[in-house]
Amino acid sequence: VHRLITHIFIYEDLISLACGAVIIWYFAGSFEKNVGTVKHCILTATFSMLSALLYLLLEPLVSRLLEVGDAKGFMPVAFAMLGVSTARSRMKRTLLFGCRVPVVLVPWLGLCIAWFVPQSSLLGNLCGLLVGEAYGLGYCFCLDFPESVGSKLDRVFPFTLLKRIPGLKYIPGSLAERRASENS
Repeated sequence: VHRLITHIFIYEDLISLACGAVIIWYFAGSFEKNVGTVKHCILTATFSMLSALLYLLLEPLVSRLLEVGDAKGFMPVAFAMLGVSTARSRMKRTLLFGCRVPVVLVPWLGLCIAWFVPQSSLLGNLCGLLVGEAYGLGYCFCLDFPESVGSKLDRVFPFTLLKRIPGLKYIPGSLAERRASENS
């Protein structure tokens, strides 16, 4: 059961670790700015578990057709965050490699690019993307909690400790507090 969350911390070589670090820095950082640190931590664990469960459901079926790699690293969770961001985006088109493409295609194009990242699992990344799209489209509404709950969780133990660590940027749970901290 512990592997449902810990698979995001497993890397086999330095190249996949470097790719994972870049993905965490870019995708997780921008997602955290949008939702706050508390919700980001909870959703990271939730996306990890849900994508791992979906992977465990689909792996026996897909392994009959093609070779399936183990789901390792942060990429499935990053794809879940990317799926949420694009599903909830108000933009219709975006610029990608100099071409204007529909925003809904961005995670799927990213999935094609991630196929070439060493030690990444295409099925694991696909599961993460499906979980993120489902959450972003509102099918997992039970995972959402109000900003007032996030603000209250900002004041409990593990998160109060995160606020005090120098060099770490803590993003508040409520939108008003996030905007105030951005303006200051």
